Order: sequence, then C-alpha cells, then structure tokens
Amino acid sequence: MKFFKPFYIQPRFFYTGIGIVVLFGLSYFVPLLFNIAQLSILVLILLFVLDVLIVFIGKNKIEARRILPDKFSNGDKNAIHLNINNNYPFTIHLEIIDEIPEQFQVRDFKIIDAVAPRKAKSISYPLKPTERGEYHFGNLNVYASSILKLVAKRFTFNNGAMVPTYPSFKQLKKFELLNINQNALEYGLKKVRRLGHTMEFEQIKDYVLGDDLRTINWKATAKRNQLMVNQFQDEKSQPIYSVIDKGRIMKMPFNGLSLLDYAINATLVISNVVLKKHDKAGMLSFSKKIENIVVAQRRSSQMQLILESLYNVKTDFHESDFSRLYGNIKRHITQRSLILMYTNFETLDGLNRQLPYLKAIAKSHLLVVIFFKNTELNSLITQKAETVQQIYDKVIAEKFDFEKRLIVNELKKYGIYSILTTPENLTIDTINKYLEIKSRGLL
Repeated sequence: MKFFKPFYIQPRFFYTGIGIVVLFGLSYFVPLLFNIAQLSILVLILLFVLDVLIVFIGKNKIEARRILPDKFSNGDKNAIHLNINNNYPFTIHLEIIDEIPEQFQVRDFKIIDAVAPRKAKSISYPLKPTERGEYHFGNLNVYASSILKLVAKRFTFNNGAMVPTYPSFKQLKKFELLNINQNALEYGLKKVRRLGHTMEFEQIKDYVLGDDLRTINWKATAKRNQLMVNQFQDEKSQPIYSVIDKGRIMKMPFNGLSLLDYAINATLVISNVVLKKHDKAGMLSFSKKIENIVVAQRRSSQMQLILESLYNVKTDFHESDFSRLYGNIKRHITQRSLILMYTNFETLDGLNRQLPYLKAIAKSHLLVVIFFKNTELNSLITQKAETVQQIYDKVIAEKFDFEKRLIVNELKKYGIYSILTTPENLTIDTINKYLEIKSRGLL
C-alpha cells in the first residue's frame, strides 16, 4: 500500500470502453451501430475531460484527518476516526485507503463513502491488535471522484504515525469495582462466608472480660503477674504478586491472543482490584531469567509501573526455570504473600518436574497455580465418533482432559491452590479466587 498514483481512471471508464468495442464488432453485422459507436467514443472523451476539469481544478478541495488514540488496548477493539471535509460544490464520492499497520495483515482495506457538498463527515472503523508493541500507520489516501466516476484524484494526509499497544487497559473499566461485593452479580463474582480471621498484631493490653482467651500472651502474663492479651487489627495491606511464566508453553494461541497475553491482561486487572481492596500489588515474569520485577506496594503510581512493566514482557522459546524462580522469591519476597502464578501444564509429568519448587514456594507463601483448559479438545470430546480414527482422537482428547483434572488434585494434595480455567474466563476466575482467599482469611 505504499505506492499510489496521484489519480486513477475509474473502472466505469474501461467498462464503457469495452461496450464501445463490442458496438464496433457488432457494426460488421449492423452497419448503423458503427455511427453510434463513433458518437459514443466522442461522448466518452468529452465526459472524461469534463470529469478531469471538475475534479482537478482547485486546491485543498478535500481535507482529511486521522484521529488515533494515545495507545491501543491489546485484544480489544480500538476505534480509529477519520474526519473528512468536502470543499467541492457538489457531492463527492470517496474511496479511502488507510495504510494500517502491517501487524494486522490486511491487504485490501478500503472504505467507500460519499460526502455532501461543502459538508464534513466523520467515519470510524475498528482495529483489534493481538500483540503488544509499536504499530506504525502510513498515509491516509483519499480518492475523490464526481458523480460521473470516470476519474479519481488522490489526496494524501497524515504521513505516518505510531501507536503503542499496551495490555488490555479497557478491561480495567469493566472491572472497576469500587464496591466489589455490591456488584458481585453483575460480574459473576460470588460472596464467600468468612472463616477464621486474618489479623495483624497491634499491641499487648490488660485482659478485660469478653476478650478472646485464645489471645492470652502467657509470657507477658508471667512477667506482669496478671492476664495480658494480644490485640490485633485487620490486616489491610497484604502483598499480592502476579508471577507470569513467559516460556514457550505460554505461546499457545487462542482466539488470536497467546496465553501469555491473556495472563498479562489478567495481571493488569487483578492488580487494579488488589489496590482497590487496599492490598499491595506487585508482579514479576520468569523464563530462563527473572525480569519485569515490580515490588508489591500500594502507592498512587503503582498501576502505571505495572502497566509499563507488562508492556515490556516479551516471550521466548526457552523452558521456564522454576528453580531460579524459587530462589528469587526466597531471597526477595520475605513477607508471606499471595502468589498468583500464571503458567500451563499439559501433562502430569510436566507438573511433577516442577512440583518440588512449587512445594517449596508454598511453604512460605500462599501459592495459587493458574493454568488453562485446552478448549480445542472440547469438539473432539463431544462429537460422536464413527470411524476408528475418530475413536482414537476422542480417547486421546479425553485422556488429556482427564490429566488436567489430575493436576488439580495433585496440587491440592500438597496444599497448593489452583485455577483451571479457559482463557476467556481467566480474569474473572482469578478475581473470584482472590476474593475467596480474602474472605476466608487464608493469607
């Protein structure tokens, strides 16, 4: 789309020319048609010259501007607006060819419209990016033609522009839960009965009637020779870390996005929910190395730090090093935290290779392993098998599906929480699990 002529002859001109050639051919059999064909050529040439004069006389007869957002939201539809002004004294017919970024791989992008005389018009079209990074636009090419539509003049605007694509910040508006419990039904969240309590030590005080006997501090009681109890307050700022596996197992695509991008979008949303619930949000990513570290804090700039870090998360084809992850968590995350680990296990053997490190992390922290259902297998499992090959495919699909459930049970056996979810439900299932853990006071 980089090379366009300043004008082009419309197909109508050539179709008319073909019709005249047919008339000349038929004139061998009907001589009267020869004069009609000659007259048609003259009329066509006159109309062509007239159309050229109408369209090409004058400057700045068409004004256009492309309005781009500051950034794209990955995996969401982003609106591109085109403002067109027609300064011709007649209705102009437009063929708009916008040179959209090469990541979309659209080779036949075209908008056909018309604008009334001396009027303005706004045209919009959506773009849905499926990967993060920089998206470069080319020229905005507008071809204008009159009602004759024999020739079109090209106008070129907006010579190049770049829009960065960030993780799906549009989901933040969807999950902007100032009061998460009041909006539970709307988002599919569920309230959970609180069991036990999550408390933070505040002070030691004298025992008064009605204090919980389980909070008696026996050492202080012995020193003061009177009953002393520990006083606690609700712990409001607990560290919540999103840990993203960016190894080769997260390259699997689903509806245009990779599992990694689904994990990144979910991390952005859950971090916002965590901060709204007065907890500390942090994150890191890992593969062969530990990168994109944001220490869990509850400051005003935390969401911007997390957004910029998620923008820079790049996947690779290495096998993820869980031993390095465990070492980093042990050294740098000293306070007991909730760790939401986005990864994927396809087989029980794959889990068993990493299970020692997961168990070690779970000793010091509350670990939730989040992995994905293979939704592509559902069609194989549900369809009726009629041939030997279909029976074989169905058995293998059921085996893989069953193994996913075995992984959940294996993690549960060692006190490790898990979420087995589909990519499209990842965000809401992660929020549900976080709220459940908060309500039950498990952290």
